[in-house]
Order: sequence, then C-alpha cells, then structure tokens
Amino acid sequence: MSLRVKTIVVGQLQANCYLIFDSEKKEASIIDPGDDADYITRVIADEKVTPTQIIATHGHFDHIMAAAELQLAYNIPFLIHQKDEFLIKRMNETAEHFIGVKAGPSPRISANLEKGSKLNVGKSRIEIIETPGHTPGSISLYDKKAGFVWVGDLLFAGGGVGRTDFSYSNQRELDISIERILRLPEKTILYCGHGLETTVAAELPYHTTH
Repeated sequence: MSLRVKTIVVGQLQANCYLIFDSEKKEASIIDPGDDADYITRVIADEKVTPTQIIATHGHFDHIMAAAELQLAYNIPFLIHQKDEFLIKRMNETAEHFIGVKAGPSPRISANLEKGSKLNVGKSRIEIIETPGHTPGSISLYDKKAGFVWVGDLLFAGGGVGRTDFSYSNQRELDISIERILRLPEKTILYCGHGLETTVAAELPYHTTH
C-alpha cells in the first residue's frame, strides 16, 4: 500500500491536521490545516513531498486557520463542501470568540466537494461522503482500498460525537451520518478531527445502528 498518513496536532484546540501522501509519487494532500502553517510546512519538507491540494472536512476555524498561508505558499487549491462556505467567511469572528485570536485571512475556495466526488492522492482515490450534522457541509474522506476514512468532527474515539448545539447543527442528521460511516467494513480506520484514531469495530458498541 503506497498511501501514508502523517498526523500533525495543531492549535489551541489540539486539532488533527493530516498529511496524506503517495510514498511512490510523493504527492500529498493536506487535510484540515487547523493552525501553525510553519510547523506543517516543516513536516512537509521533512517528508520530501509535494502538496497538491488542501481539503477541509468542515468549515470550523480550528480546522482551517493555516489554510490560506499554505494555499499561498504552495499555490494549491482549497476544497470544501459548498454548505460550509458561510463558516469560512466567519472564521475570524469565531476564532476571536472561542480562543481570543485573529485567525488571519480566510482561504480562497477553489472548488466545492459533494457526495460522490473523487480526489486523487498519488495513485489513491479518495471518495467524498456527505456526513452533515456537526455542520451542514461536513464531509468524510474515504479511501476504500486502504481502508481509511477521515471523519472530521463527526465522531471521536471512545464514543464521542461532534457538537450539535450550534444554530446550524442538526442532531438527527449527525446520527444518520454516524450510521452511514459505521456501515463501512469493521476494520476501517477512522481518523478523527481531534484525539486518537479508532476503527469502525471499536465505535460500533457506542452507537445504535440500523
């Protein structure tokens, strides 16, 4: 298997940024660059890979604060679901509210992701699965061949789930989205937006599925 995953923990809220890359072609994608562009850039240099795109699982500031700087540094596109564009525009406001800092410029949206879209990471193909609830445009990124899925803040290791107390969140949609992901093969590794990775098998006991 040529796809490699590097987890980079960034920011005050300890968000997981993921560098995923083809060990043969050395092409990389950056998932959820939440903060600390300098640190992420150093990891990219250490791995000797070339970033080709930035992908956001959702639009919350703690997952995108370094996106604009990385976008400029590497001249690469920033991809997100259209329904979370409003959160990109609110990035500075919400960062100042929650952690008391100005986030800097928002990334320029290059393309929108939707159900069924597929992205290339070297020789790997990443499928977009719409998993709304935490935010309207939350997505999960699924590499079927590798058995990996990046779920953002949909769920967390040990039975945790994404917040739904925001005005734009929806608990019912979140429950449906979790069921959708937990129907994947039980060995599938879930890479979460915060904390440790887990598996479908490990999370099934915490959730009611149909």
